[in-house]
Amino acid sequence: METAAAGTRLPGSAFQPYTYRRTELVEPDWQRFPGWREVSAEQWMNPQWQRVHCIKNARQLRAVMGNLLDDDFYDDWERDRLHRATMSVLVPPHMLNTMVPFSAPTGAGSLTAEFYTDAVRRYMLPVFSDRHPVWSSHPRASRDSLHEQDMWVVEGLTHRYPTKVLAELLTTCPQYCGHCTRMDLVGTSTPQVEKSRMTLKPADRAEAILQHLRRSPGIRDVVVSGGDLANMPWPRLEAFLDELLDIDNIRDIRLASKALIGLPQYWASAPVLEGIHRLAAKAVSRGVQIALHTHANAAQQVTPYVARTARALLAAGLRDVRNQGVLMRGVNDSAQSLLDLCFALCDHASVTPYYFYMCDMIPHAEHWRLSVGQAQRLQHEIMGYLPGFSTPRIVCDVPFVGKRWVDQYEAYDRDRGISYWGKNYLTSLEDGEPDVLGRQHQYYDPIDLLPASGQQWWKESAQG
Repeated sequence: METAAAGTRLPGSAFQPYTYRRTELVEPDWQRFPGWREVSAEQWMNPQWQRVHCIKNARQLRAVMGNLLDDDFYDDWERDRLHRATMSVLVPPHMLNTMVPFSAPTGAGSLTAEFYTDAVRRYMLPVFSDRHPVWSSHPRASRDSLHEQDMWVVEGLTHRYPTKVLAELLTTCPQYCGHCTRMDLVGTSTPQVEKSRMTLKPADRAEAILQHLRRSPGIRDVVVSGGDLANMPWPRLEAFLDELLDIDNIRDIRLASKALIGLPQYWASAPVLEGIHRLAAKAVSRGVQIALHTHANAAQQVTPYVARTARALLAAGLRDVRNQGVLMRGVNDSAQSLLDLCFALCDHASVTPYYFYMCDMIPHAEHWRLSVGQAQRLQHEIMGYLPGFSTPRIVCDVPFVGKRWVDQYEAYDRDRGISYWGKNYLTSLEDGEPDVLGRQHQYYDPIDLLPASGQQWWKESAQG
């Protein structure tokens, strides 16, 4: 898909920092890669073929790319796997095909430079040279940075907000993002991270979650997530959702799946669409809203197949399909990249741009994170172009506080990169603490973006 030109002047119009042009989506040609030259459209559209041919290691990537990437890239990638990566590699063919989507290979190593700078590559296949050489991790980073596991009321059920809960039904995905906020729990272990593990059997965990919701009339909103729901056998997921719909106090159900972007073949399959239709009909009869929340970070990820699948889910009866992206340096840290993505979602896929989260403070994520000040600037720059109902909010997920718009801090020390945030409710960890609503909670900007005085303060703090 072509992107809009930034700062252009159209005939008879005033200069605008961003110029909207509606362009048609184009599915990248997977046969441009040597390893997929014989892959048919029928194979490509098959979700099982996609799963079987996921990229997990350098050998498999070389088999697809042939000699189009230099050896230095693979060495860089392997060094990251051994010394920095918090997530193992798992990239479906569809996702890989959105990297350098319209670059024509011209010979050995010809895609290397573009592959390094590609927005999707930067977060799906991180390499060592991406990471900051001094501040790879913030001193206050942590594996479960949002304390979701600390707030489990039963295994897998995080109760952070008064009326809303997060149900983590599984710990695997069809694809693994390098910046995953649940890197402590999701996926297989890496040389740096021995993953935490759930102890209950999946059926027992699901039943424990349902039992807690049945006896908690104050909960009305359930985000059903993991991991990624596309990795849960559909009959088991449908059975869980069917029982969830029988709980009278549940009014909103949000299904979380990046696989709409990374493995749309799954959500487009007949068994899933037929199941969505059954669940949606029951939801309508009960006055319950069911939506799907997905995760696209760059306009090039909105392909025609993704768009058709999103529209098929809406036609099957979902109330909404919404996008929750993550704001990241080198991926979508400009107004043009954010607006290009939002217009691609709205114009072609009927997906509502909902949130852009600031990247969470997990280990080795500093090269992705932006400051609160930068996020505020981006929020300002994207206002006024999209319809209000499709203008995404950029939010900071503050530990122990929750999602806050980026201008809602109470104080901001820009020299040291420390913002201070208040809250208006108790989490499940704070019940019975009367003074908690008067406390301020801190969030930290990336140190490499601070002025020299702030960087020196953090260096001295780390040494002391």
